[in-house]
Amino acid sequence: MSTYLTRISSLVALGLALLAGPAVAQQDDARAEQLDIVDTAVQADDFNTLAQALEAADLVGALKGDGPFTVFAPTDAAFDALPDGQLESLLQPENKGQLQAILQYHVVSGKAMASDVTGMDAAPTLEGRSVQFQVNDGTVQLMGQNTATVAQADIEASNGVIHVIDSVLLPPEADEADGGY
Repeated sequence: MSTYLTRISSLVALGLALLAGPAVAQQDDARAEQLDIVDTAVQADDFNTLAQALEAADLVGALKGDGPFTVFAPTDAAFDALPDGQLESLLQPENKGQLQAILQYHVVSGKAMASDVTGMDAAPTLEGRSVQFQVNDGTVQLMGQNTATVAQADIEASNGVIHVIDSVLLPPEADEADGGY
């Protein structure tokens, strides 16, 4: 009788494993199909200027890395709102360091969903200084030299998350937050 129960148990376990196998494979396939941060932004078609700036700053490869990253992504309209000539100037090869600093100020190491961000006062950016957060009536604002508001949160990517912001966030002046350089 115990041999019979052992065989039945083994068959049930094998059956469950066969049923679970496709579900696990589908989850792995879904993760493999999920785009990274750069490709997710490009596919959204409202981040063409950001993609161009990442390319000019040689940061595409970094944001295609394993991560995880949290990117506060300015829209094309946010870049269009920069003062006349500023974007064109930043895209020049001689201003690559300044462009890198600005873009890295939009990236936090780790995956911080909106629910995480609302519980933070600040987070260190890849630029080296912390971006400050302020939450008012559920609206998240980021503060550097200027402010930006999160317009859409929690766009997940294979290597992190994107939060859409309405302004290009500039790092604080060197003598401001974090003691400067």
